[in-house]
Order: sequence, then structure tokens, then C-alpha cells
Amino acid sequence: MEKTWWKEAVVYQIYPRSFMDSNGDGIGDIQGIISKLDYLKELGVDVVWLSPVYQSPNDDNGYDISDYRNIMDEFGTMSDWEEMLEEMHARGIRLVMDLVVNHSSDEHAWFAESRSSKDHPYRDYYIWRPSKEGREPNNWESVFSGSAWQFDEATDEYYLHLFTKKQPDLNWENEKLRREIYDMMTFWLDKGIDGFRMDVINFISKHESLPDAPNPENKPFAPGGEYFMNGPRIHEYLQEMNREVLSKYDVMTVGEMPGVSPDEGILYTDRERNELNMVFQFEHMDLDTQPGKSKWDVKPLDLRDLKRSLARWQVGMHGKGWNSLYWNNHDQPRIVSRWGDDQNYRVESAKMLAACLHMMQGTPYIYQGEEIGMTNVRFEAIQQYKDVETLNMYKERVIENKQDTAAVMNSIYIKGRDNARTPVQWDDRENGGFTDGTPWIEANPNYSRINVKEALDDQDSIFYFYQKLIKLRKEHEIIVYGSFQLILEEDPEIFAYIREYNGEKLLVMANFSGNNPDFRLPDGLLEGNPEILVSNYSDHSGTFSECKMRPWEARVYRFS
Repeated sequence: MEKTWWKEAVVYQIYPRSFMDSNGDGIGDIQGIISKLDYLKELGVDVVWLSPVYQSPNDDNGYDISDYRNIMDEFGTMSDWEEMLEEMHARGIRLVMDLVVNHSSDEHAWFAESRSSKDHPYRDYYIWRPSKEGREPNNWESVFSGSAWQFDEATDEYYLHLFTKKQPDLNWENEKLRREIYDMMTFWLDKGIDGFRMDVINFISKHESLPDAPNPENKPFAPGGEYFMNGPRIHEYLQEMNREVLSKYDVMTVGEMPGVSPDEGILYTDRERNELNMVFQFEHMDLDTQPGKSKWDVKPLDLRDLKRSLARWQVGMHGKGWNSLYWNNHDQPRIVSRWGDDQNYRVESAKMLAACLHMMQGTPYIYQGEEIGMTNVRFEAIQQYKDVETLNMYKERVIENKQDTAAVMNSIYIKGRDNARTPVQWDDRENGGFTDGTPWIEANPNYSRINVKEALDDQDSIFYFYQKLIKLRKEHEIIVYGSFQLILEEDPEIFAYIREYNGEKLLVMANFSGNNPDFRLPDGLLEGNPEILVSNYSDHSGTFSECKMRPWEARVYRFS
């Protein structure tokens, strides 16, 4: 297996709006990020993935870009951004920028021209269609609910938007458009960035005839997904992008790809195919969703499903492709609230979840606040929420379809994207020290006890546990490159697996419950006198082959 820096790296995602505000306007900004780079250096991360800071009207918090080559005023200036890059590089931290090229903002100059007339040269930069028998061109739905088509009176046609109506989809069939995108990517790479995280990049190739989706009412993802995810020309486009741009730089590329399988993941990331370095996939993130329903239709996680899913990717990709490892990001609820116990065992379960993930193969991602065990938030009123996906769902279910308000709010408490977007809790001052002003979204009220200052003052905190996991990954190649073998597949509470590399072995055991299950290693798998590499409890009963596990306990044994 080829060894590379991006396989060995640990990535930290910054959602700039909520990270740190330097000027008191309630919105996180670039100078705020610069002020916290020593903190990231202390944590030990190698790469920052920065969510979009480009010019945007903020219909979808920066994922609707109106100017790809300028910085959003709220975040600062290009010179602020250049200072940030320089300060990151001075600390040995690389910068990966978000690349959002499935769609632009409807306020982008391209779209303003495109909608002006049917024969404008920019018309074909977007996907326009006439009505079909007096209705939308097809029955596809937006990922954020409602039709994926918006009627535009100026030219009496519809444009496609897989996200909000202010995010029209770009037409990748147009070679001129692709050239503009490659030029824009080159602009940022020449400024010295270290790669791209590519937003829903496997949506860029649509089936040309845009057919109706069969059985649209029974889709876990947006109806039409089979015609816009992993489309017919996707590999052609990515190979062209690699040939024209990416191959000329030593960069890290990660494609956000809903609806991919491990086999498809290999096609996207096999080094011989010259597309991307790694995928960011969602199979494990959908396991607490009722089958065939939307993410808001929640069911309890069955740990056996999680083990099978993660093992499928670990084994399937080994030696052939590369995967991302994550529990959290700006679109996901806080993992300690979701699959841990944020009330009785917040510290223990946060550490267990971290150890279970970081001991696998793949590049680990830490989302801001995860390293201190930040939790989901429970705002009382829908008016306190800001996320367009959440507000659209509430409108559709409560206002239009009269569903039970409490049940819908409960789904928001569990799955809403704003759980990840409350401000980072730096200390116990008002608003968690995020801002001196009024924050754009309210802080989680628990900032007085869950914050960075508290974590740094406690040598047994979640922060230092993450710091140790990052250090171990740099010291032990087996964690990066070793093979993976799932054991105890049917155990409903214990997630256990073995890693192996160059004669060295690791045994990872993680208790996903508040109970005391008995761990018994199947005969003949491991022998010897191992050391405990890392654990979230200071003392240990039993042995590596047989023990009673404590609530949310994690242990990693190393056999040399």
C-alpha cells in the first residue's frame, strides 16, 4: 500500500460562522480562526478543512456561492485569508478548502446572465427545461424537500436545483463551464492551499434525459437520486479535473458522496484511476433512520448494523481505495448525544466513540467542538433554529400537513443540522466566549460546564484523549495501514475488531452501552502479553481475552 501524507493526517473541520468571532458582530470570522491556531496546533491536527468562506448571500450558510474568487464580507478580506494560510503553514497545518461546484448561488453573475434569455451564451451553464404537460419537467425533489424545479417567469422555463431554489445546479455537460471551474480551482491552488473537500461531487453528472423517478414516495434520499447520484459521466469529469488541475499539485482531495458503495468508492479513489484521494460517504450515518424514510424519521441504532457497515468499508476498501473516518460534521448532529450518553457518561462515551473510530483505517476527521464533547442543543421554539433544511421540514410537516409539533421538534433535537452549528464553547463567559456581541445562532446553554478552558485545565479531559489518539496515529503505522477484522459481529453492545500490520496486532474493544457486558475473545485469534495502548478508564479488570466491560469503556491492546 502506497504511503502518503494525507493517509497519515488527521483533519479538523472548521465551520467558520460558528468557530470564533473576533469583532463582536456575532459571526465567526477569519481573524477569529487565526486567534485559535495555537489551540489546533496543541491538539495535534495536520489539516484544517474550512467550510466555505467565499462570497455568498447565505441562503445555505455559504454553500450557495455568488463569487468563487472573493471572501465573504462577514468573514473578512482576502488579506485576512492570506494571513490565515500563512499562519497555518507556519504551524505545520495544511488547509483544505470547500469546493462547491454542483451548484452556485442564484446571485452568481453566471446565473444572472443565464436567466436573462434562452439564447444567452451563459444559458447552458445551468439546467433549464420547459414545463411538461403544465407541470415541472420531472418529479425529482430537492434534498431540502419540495420540488427540485423552480419556475422562472423571465424565460417561461424551469431551472433545476437539487438544494434550495437559490442554489441552481450547474450544467457540467457544458465544456466551457468545466473550464471556468478548473481555472477557479487553479486560482486557489496557486495561492498555496493544500486541497479540496468537494461538496456532493457525485451529483455533477445527471442522466441527460432527466427521467421521472419511479416510486418517488419511498426514497431514503431525494426522489430522482438514481438519476443524479453517480451519473453516467461522473468518472469522465473527475478524471478530466485530475488531468487538468489536481495532478499538477501535491494535494488532498476528498469527495462528499451520498449513496456510494465500497465498490464505487474504489472507483473514485483507486490511485490508478486518477480521480480523487478519498470519499466522504454516509452509509453509517443513515442507520438510525427508518428504512425507506427521510433522515427525520428516526429509529434507535442497532449496533450490529453499525459494525457491519463500517466493517464492509474497512475490508472492501483495504489496499484498493481510501475512506474518511468521521462521526460529526456541519451537517450531522453531535455524536455524543446521538450514539453516546450525553447525560450520565458524556466523557466516557465521547472517548469511547473517538477510540473506536480513530483506530480504524482511513483519514480521521474531527469536527469543531467534538474534541471537548459538545452536545446537541434543545431550543424550545422553531424560531431559534436557522438551518434551511430544518425550517423547510418543519413548514412541510407541521404547518402544511398538521403533524404533531412535539414529535417534529423531537426529530429536530435528534437530527437537526443546527446541533453542529451552535458556537464553539471556548470558556464559561457569556455565549461560551465565542462573541462579545449577539451570536448569529444561540449558544448551547451548557457552555458554562462544557468548554475548551475547562477541558485544557483537566488532564483527564476528552481533549487530551483526542490529543493522545492523534499522537498514536503518528507513532504506529498499524493504525494507518493495518488490515481490519471484525469480531463478535452479533454482540449487541460490544464493537470489537483486530488490526494487523507487519506482524503487529491491535485489539480494539468498545462498549456502546451503559451496561457491563462480558467480553470474551474467540479462541485462537490472539496470544501473548499485550500492552494497553489507550483506554478511557485508568484501571482495568480481567484480561484482553476475557473481562467485564464498564459503561462506555474502550480499550486498545497492542501485541508486538
